[in-house]
Amino acid sequence: MTTDVTPELAEAIQRGYDQRDRANMAPTIAYFQALLAEHPDHPVLVYEVGGAYDTAGQEETARGYYERALALGLDGDVLRRCLCQYASTLRWLGELDKSLAVLERARREFPDSDSVRVFRALTLNDAQRPDEAVAELLTVVTGHAEVTDLGRWAVGLRGLAQWLADGRPE
Repeated sequence: MTTDVTPELAEAIQRGYDQRDRANMAPTIAYFQALLAEHPDHPVLVYEVGGAYDTAGQEETARGYYERALALGLDGDVLRRCLCQYASTLRWLGELDKSLAVLERARREFPDSDSVRVFRALTLNDAQRPDEAVAELLTVVTGHAEVTDLGRWAVGLRGLAQWLADGRPE
């Protein structure tokens, strides 16, 4: 199965996003379903259909599309995005252990991804693991200290993040 997205298909996907109305996702879902019908089992389009259902608040339906897209084979940035969205959907469905497992995979495959860290922080917070959640977020923020006014505090905050992640050792 090819994961290639031709320029024409990329343009069609972008058109779907450009026309999206988050308050009424039915037309967007129909649009991406029609694209998928033209390109059956294209993993990127399966993922996009899942994303449309997810945005509509239909997490259980989105879940099936994300799982199918992953099984069909995704790679690169679209794999990262799918793993984050799938984990977020699992979090909304209350399946926190599964969400964390998906995010662990994402972390292994995309170790420098801020989005993976942010979605992991959300799941950790819901799993009543606030220190780990804050540690993840501090790691993201201090990784970009040059675009904040953290200045000299960034190093100390990175240390705090590690201390929290390590379970507040004595």
